[in-house]
Amino acid sequence: MRCGFPFARPGQVIGLLGGSFDPAHEGHVHITREAMKRFGLGRVWWLVSPGNPLKEHGPAPLARRMERARAVMRDPRVTVTDIEATLGTRYTAQTLAALRARYPGVRFVWLMGADNLAQFHRWQDWTWIMENVPVGVLARPNDRISARMSPAARLYRPYRIAGRASQMLSRVDAPAWCFVNVAMSPQSSSAIRAAGDWGAPAEK
Repeated sequence: MRCGFPFARPGQVIGLLGGSFDPAHEGHVHITREAMKRFGLGRVWWLVSPGNPLKEHGPAPLARRMERARAVMRDPRVTVTDIEATLGTRYTAQTLAALRARYPGVRFVWLMGADNLAQFHRWQDWTWIMENVPVGVLARPNDRISARMSPAARLYRPYRIAGRASQMLSRVDAPAWCFVNVAMSPQSSSAIRAAGDWGAPAEK
């Protein structure tokens, strides 16, 4: 069942955390709450994607991942959405362009882990994302050096906001990005799948 588009009014600052959430876990919850605190966000939308173009194998069915995400993320400031499936967009840049057009006056901040910054230059139209939406990066274990030396970090180094000034990210125009170090949960979706705790549901 599609959830449609969440309500947002001009002037709101909304963080966007995208991913397959296959499955969602407490680590996602933790970085979401840290992002809200560190970047001065009023709300966060989880964008549960139909699939990841950079991954060879598809995720679990969208409805199942949405159900799990809503069970895990219980915070009235956070909305779990299937916006990309509703829009029919495949790439993050397409999704962001559609949201900016649909929600004029709303300030969006793109959120991602440092592992994604390390490979950000492989994303479709990644420079458009950097030029149009502030980006908040949360450090994950073992990804800090590769992220800081990545092509995206080097190219946009002049637009980096110091971690101690992270609250500014929600108030400045793109290009702007901020890298913050956060104590991260050891949980990961791949580990949960490998442990057999997120296999295909048993057939009735």
